[in-house]
Amino acid sequence: MAEAASFAHLWVPFCRKHDIEPRNPESYFNMKRDPYKNKVRPDFVRDRRRVKREYDEFKVRVNGLPESIRRRSDAYNTREEIKIMKRRRELDYDELEEDVKIPKATWMADGTHWPGTWTVPTTEHSRGDHASIIQVMVKPPSDEPLTGTETDSSSMDLTDIDIRLPMLVYVSREKRPGYDHNKKAGAMNALVRASAIMSNGPFILNLDCDHYIFNSQALREGMCFMMDRGGDRICYVQFPQRFEGIDPSDRYANHNTVFFDVNMRALDGIQGPVYVGTGCLFRRTALYAFDPPRTKEPSSCCDCFFTRRRKSSVASVPDGASIEGKSVDSDDEEMNIALIPKTFGNSSLLVDSIRVAEFQGRPLADHPSVKYGRPPGALTLPRDLLDASTVAEAISVISCWYEDKTEWGLRVGWIYGSVTEDVVTGYRMHNRGWKSVYCVTKRDAFRGSAPINLTDRLHQVLRWATGSVEIFFSRNNALLASSKMKFLQRIAYLNVGIYPFTSIFLIVYCFLPALSLFSGEFIVQSLNITFLVYLLGITLTLIALAVLEIKWSGIELEDWWRNEQFWLIGGTSAHLAAVLQGLLKVIAGIEISFTLTSKSGGDDLNDEYADLYIFKWSSLMVPPITIMMINLIGIAVAVCRTIYSVIPEWSSLLGGVFFSFWVLAHLYPFAKGLMGRRGRTPTIVFVWSGLVAITISLLWVAINPPSNNDQIGGSFQFP
Repeated sequence: MAEAASFAHLWVPFCRKHDIEPRNPESYFNMKRDPYKNKVRPDFVRDRRRVKREYDEFKVRVNGLPESIRRRSDAYNTREEIKIMKRRRELDYDELEEDVKIPKATWMADGTHWPGTWTVPTTEHSRGDHASIIQVMVKPPSDEPLTGTETDSSSMDLTDIDIRLPMLVYVSREKRPGYDHNKKAGAMNALVRASAIMSNGPFILNLDCDHYIFNSQALREGMCFMMDRGGDRICYVQFPQRFEGIDPSDRYANHNTVFFDVNMRALDGIQGPVYVGTGCLFRRTALYAFDPPRTKEPSSCCDCFFTRRRKSSVASVPDGASIEGKSVDSDDEEMNIALIPKTFGNSSLLVDSIRVAEFQGRPLADHPSVKYGRPPGALTLPRDLLDASTVAEAISVISCWYEDKTEWGLRVGWIYGSVTEDVVTGYRMHNRGWKSVYCVTKRDAFRGSAPINLTDRLHQVLRWATGSVEIFFSRNNALLASSKMKFLQRIAYLNVGIYPFTSIFLIVYCFLPALSLFSGEFIVQSLNITFLVYLLGITLTLIALAVLEIKWSGIELEDWWRNEQFWLIGGTSAHLAAVLQGLLKVIAGIEISFTLTSKSGGDDLNDEYADLYIFKWSSLMVPPITIMMINLIGIAVAVCRTIYSVIPEWSSLLGGVFFSFWVLAHLYPFAKGLMGRRGRTPTIVFVWSGLVAITISLLWVAINPPSNNDQIGGSFQFP
């Protein structure tokens, strides 16, 4: 973090001076297009070479940090051991010299212990057992623009360039054994509380660790929605996810364009898109579980809780611009004040910051229609400087015990209790009447990475589907939503919880063609007019949906087909496992984890898509492999039966085989994933799949044997 902050003092002014996009240095310097195109400043070439050299040196320093820390820690630990040995000699404990052992601490450059996890973990210094850490890496910027000079960065002329950097704070919440840390949701709530005390920005950008800002103007476009007239009812602005490093054919539909460019756009026309966990700009007060402001109720969304005069270390509400609110009597005021610790905890600075964040997040009162907006110039007051007491308060709110007996994770902040805490958090906001917005920028706002390996992709889908099943069996089921949620939005959230259960019917549909080939009977007994009309209607509907999806999303037919293929692959594997896991958890309280049992590594380390060809065995692969084996066996049985029939009916064979081939066509990317780069699929895959397929085939033939009529002919008697 310190190295990154140091490099940022050069990188950020360089980006501002020359309008650099993207502002991720690794992506920028690896771009394949001409970096000098549309650059008008004559010193751009010199500045770029200077920054590129500094960035290369920065990477060398960062890559060498582990070894540097190890050498420093070894030296300090050796020194401590020598001190203890000398002390024992002075106390005549020579016989215990060989038993001198001290914890292998990790030391910082200033000669103190690292308060977090050590390289050699020990008590109070391991991943699940360490103290809170807050370190201000870059101090808060000044309120007025600060321009640089030619000598500010050695050889770079920064005249008339704003060289200020935003405040950068390293935060690591406390973790102790026996406390449930709630993974990502708990970490986000800790960051919300710490940032409320340190900076208290009214808006919060959430990005995953594998994402970066690809368009520096994206936040401005998102803020346009938040600060627009009526924008005070918007809880978050969701940006689409875009990915890099995906194989050109997008074998496993990692881009997910149908979801991000069709479904999310459609939700934007109702009450807003769902929160997908990253690339989202939040309104802070919406995370605090307040209701959106009402047009008929001239009150701020925080007045029901806060009626006392505030005191904080952050920017204060200006005098003369106080919040208009409903009058409450003394009894109501005492009751509301008593409820505050039960909701937000015992931090007075945190509580006092909430009303300020609500005021600062209001739209600008520049039009008569904005009755309770923020007056111009209200945010120009300077902030109080950070002091030791403020940092100490921020450390206290990220302790593991702070959320005890509060509503953090229950109503406030990111909601706990689901592996898809993002969907639940967005659902709670919509359930309180908030709206969200889907912001699709011309240039991608953010970019990230996605798993291109088959097993990793299936486990990702399994986690999403498991979260959906948990939502369906919880109080967050859309059937239990309040009247503040629109009907179509309720249907959309209901679909989020139901879609894994379609895997049950999908499995049946995938087996039916093969089983009909075994039995010699078609799926339906008679092809009457009614059946054909239904079949034609369903087919035309599916074609119309496909055309609309392709047209709205602007994707190619191949991309749409990849999405359809992986829908069946995920539906017959991860979705089915998620339903089984959810049912066992709800009915019997048993939790099942589908873990990796074997793994093989790739050989070509220089191949950008080498991970695509790595095969990792997982139990999730059993159902799709079984489906493929049974359909292949069914096709072979049907062909042999037709060839050796007394009266071969090739039309019936083609009709039955077509559906099996249709299933196999959907599973083609899955089969390619099993083959790896050189077809080195473990033998156990074929052994178990063959046994399961043969067992199911024999059971079906035993239960429903083929009828001995003239259409099918005699038995299988090969010449």
